[in-house]
Amino acid sequence: MEFIYFGNDWFAENRTSSHHIAKRLGALYPMLYVEVPGLRAPKANKRDLLKLFRKLRMTFRRPQLVAPHFWRMTLPQIPLHRIAAIRFLNRAISGLLIRRAIRILGFNDAIAWFHAPHPGFLAKQLGEKLTVFYCIDEYSKMPDVDGSSVQAMDDDLTRKADIVFACNQSLLETHRDLNSNIYLSPHGVDTEAFALANSPHTQVPEEVNGLSRPIIGFWGLLDRWLDIGILEHIALARPEWTILLIGRAAVDVSTLKRLPNVVFAGVRPYAELPSWAKAIDVCVLPFTSESIKLRAMSPLKLREYLAAGKPIVSVPVPEGKQFSKVVLTAEDGPGFVKAIENALVTNSPELVALRQKAVAGKTWDARVESVLDRLQGELLRISGT
Repeated sequence: MEFIYFGNDWFAENRTSSHHIAKRLGALYPMLYVEVPGLRAPKANKRDLLKLFRKLRMTFRRPQLVAPHFWRMTLPQIPLHRIAAIRFLNRAISGLLIRRAIRILGFNDAIAWFHAPHPGFLAKQLGEKLTVFYCIDEYSKMPDVDGSSVQAMDDDLTRKADIVFACNQSLLETHRDLNSNIYLSPHGVDTEAFALANSPHTQVPEEVNGLSRPIIGFWGLLDRWLDIGILEHIALARPEWTILLIGRAAVDVSTLKRLPNVVFAGVRPYAELPSWAKAIDVCVLPFTSESIKLRAMSPLKLREYLAAGKPIVSVPVPEGKQFSKVVLTAEDGPGFVKAIENALVTNSPELVALRQKAVAGKTWDARVESVLDRLQGELLRISGT
């Protein structure tokens, strides 16, 4: 068995379910990890232009070995999906490059795994014995995408796939009408890694020494789905608190940068997150109400916060209902301040253990094992044995 796995940038700073699952599948089976550019059109900024240049430079190279029997390649995708000529060009070049890589690696027993809909035109075109769509988001409702075109691609891939996995109940329901062979497959979490946040041997980063406590923290991409106003309100209402933001800012955060008690730590390697978590007193998930209504959000951070045993204050999200006993909720800035104060007063070793227990066994290893069981069953069904 081999995998042709279509995901996002393998070396991206923000580690997603695409990376976590591919890493574990690739440790078990030969893997061709195909980087597909994002759904949105690149912007005319230095970061996007440099990234585009790097991708174009890698496009015609042979697959790169990045781990034992794990190869990586990049597909060019001009993200103007509404234009027929562009769609044709994307398909022609991508098909040519993928088939060349398959010949080079000698893959002849492959499963094609799609983590996003826009490379889905390759489904059933690569000689794969099984086509998988692992759906983790309402892609058509993401910022800066051509919603109607992306929805059409999502629908088409859902119909074509032999088996579909959805990371939450909402996505399961919206895709079930197009493919009845669909299963719920919630996100996992690195429980062992984030448990290090409570280890006496874990050192907090030097950058947090001297910061005023309590430290209210968030890690991840600062994008449109975050309510910057909530963070600003917390910082202004409690100037003695430190608001620690870990990750890249993809939106205007100038109002936050003007506040002396808001600290931007920038992008940090995934392996360092437990040490940053140890320094945080309360973790927050301040999503906008619009993003919650439009998208079937299933934030990885919620499970990571729980695995670290941290008090959590979040806006109400569907994914949080199953963790309602260990997650405090608030809907606006004043509500967050009140809930954070409550979390600071009530936190205890017993609550730390209860939070970690809430995600015990919900690891990425367990998730991949469950998915592989489903795939084996599907292969047997297709072969008629």
